[in-house]
Amino acid sequence: MTRTPTTDVLIAGAGPVGLSAAAELRRQGVRCRLVDRLPARLPYAKAVGIQPRTLEIWDRMGLARTVLEAATVLRGQLIHVNGRERARIELTLPPEVPYAFAALPQYETERLLEEYVADLGTSIERGTELLSFTQDQDGVTARLRTASGTEEELRTGYLIGCDGAHSTVRKGLGLGYEGAAFDEEYMLGDVEADWDIPHGYGIRSSHLAADGSTDDLLVCIPLPGPGRYRMSMLVPPELSTRTNTDGSTPGDGMTSGGSVTSDDGVAHGLESGRAPELHHLQAVVDRLAPEPAVLSRLRWSSVFRISHRIVDRYADGRVFVAGDAAHIHPPTGAQGMNTGIQDACNLAWKLALVIRGEAGPALLATYDAERRPIGEEVVGRTVRHATQGIEADPDDPRTILLREAQLLVNYRNGPLAPHLDGSPETPRPGDHAPEDSPATLHPGDRAPDCAGLTASGSAYPWRLLDVLRERTGHVVLLYATDPTTVAAAADSVEATAKATAATGPDLQLIALLAREAAAEPSTPDTLPVPTYRDAAGEFARLYHPSGPTAYVIRPDGHLATRFPLPATSAALPPYLTALSTPPPPPDTPPEGIGGQQDSTPTGET
Repeated sequence: MTRTPTTDVLIAGAGPVGLSAAAELRRQGVRCRLVDRLPARLPYAKAVGIQPRTLEIWDRMGLARTVLEAATVLRGQLIHVNGRERARIELTLPPEVPYAFAALPQYETERLLEEYVADLGTSIERGTELLSFTQDQDGVTARLRTASGTEEELRTGYLIGCDGAHSTVRKGLGLGYEGAAFDEEYMLGDVEADWDIPHGYGIRSSHLAADGSTDDLLVCIPLPGPGRYRMSMLVPPELSTRTNTDGSTPGDGMTSGGSVTSDDGVAHGLESGRAPELHHLQAVVDRLAPEPAVLSRLRWSSVFRISHRIVDRYADGRVFVAGDAAHIHPPTGAQGMNTGIQDACNLAWKLALVIRGEAGPALLATYDAERRPIGEEVVGRTVRHATQGIEADPDDPRTILLREAQLLVNYRNGPLAPHLDGSPETPRPGDHAPEDSPATLHPGDRAPDCAGLTASGSAYPWRLLDVLRERTGHVVLLYATDPTTVAAAADSVEATAKATAATGPDLQLIALLAREAAAEPSTPDTLPVPTYRDAAGEFARLYHPSGPTAYVIRPDGHLATRFPLPATSAALPPYLTALSTPPPPPDTPPEGIGGQQDSTPTGET
């Protein structure tokens, strides 16, 4: 066995979650190794939905344009029940949201992320499997088997398990993974259809039995390319991988490797045996499609199972789990991959601060405190939507759409956020206030994008995302009407930060002058920081400043804190201190996992 040099972070699993973790770590200047036991990228569409919030995160990395050029925009969904159109859902977001819903086959998402990470100096070590690991107070020792069969021992500061539903890392930590499997089996296919469905619209067509249960289902998600869809449907009996009471399977002889239930008892994911053929998919389309269609060019297909589970904790010491290694659930609403990507980005910036010595190790405990409640809410919601239908959601359609877009994900109840701005309450993750409410924006919320910013020397308007793009640290937006207030505040923020934490996080200051300020309030040599103007007043509308105000935005695009200017010396230190020694989160129960359901999941939306 060889012993290799130390790296800062070892990432097990090079799917979208592991690649996103590597991307953010490398962007932050952190050394990492990325290993995956598979010899090559799988050619499966699998997770295809990309939420607007994920595109915002990728915009910060400078990746959103590349993804959108390869993806197709999702515009809506046609809902049919028992042969009749029940509803037509339009995926129309408020104008201040910069990105739409999109779809891209998972293998394309992985390819783009892999190229991005490679440009930053890290390549996937394919065919390399994590066999085991141990940890101590100074680091993690991992045992790997490479593609050549050689075993090596690696010393790393931290280990992130992004290795899926059957995670070696999760098992090595002995984490609980409570939940259950749905009885139903499904089949997937990447195929072309010659119908006249409006471009960008998906389909969910079902047949209800006399007792109201779903006994037939067709879900179609548009993919890039003319007439191309990822289709999912209930399997016919001859393709079932479930075991009969006599030990046989209904599709006798069709499997190699049996059901998707592995030796860990987790029934989730693609089945390794015989794939459905084109005629299997065509039969369901003939029964349920809104209009006649002939399918062709089947690129791949598989049978799969669905479970809903979540770990009892996302971290243990220097070892973390993210994505499917931490939570699995129905694909309803395309929440899984996107939630995992946010797991990865939440953890990566915190690891970077700790590794660089800019925050204390206690900061890493906030990963579980912030992300596990989100995972619980997503698992519970997707189970409810899968079994009861999204129409059973009691919230108004606008809130449902924003939540599905993951624009309402917040950490108001997390240990870094409570009461830092004097807010009287800290709602649970997923709670929502009207966009026009002055109380809407709390520490922990997504920092909303806004348009209509102008800058000296630029002939075109800017968005806030343009200003934040490719910045790696905390950004402090100094909002005021008077440039002299901004100049004084910039000096005060820098002095306070140095006095509070000499080795604290990098604070990147940006001046944002109110619409009422003169059109040319200053030149670059009169203000000490980059300066923009809220010419359209959209920042003021969305952020609700009551006078000169500082907004600190975290590297993951969430609001860290806000405080009035010039009260910097009293207001900024609590957040900087929290990065080193985060307070415990308030003792309020998060939304939990939905209970075990007996009805049939209605498929992904």
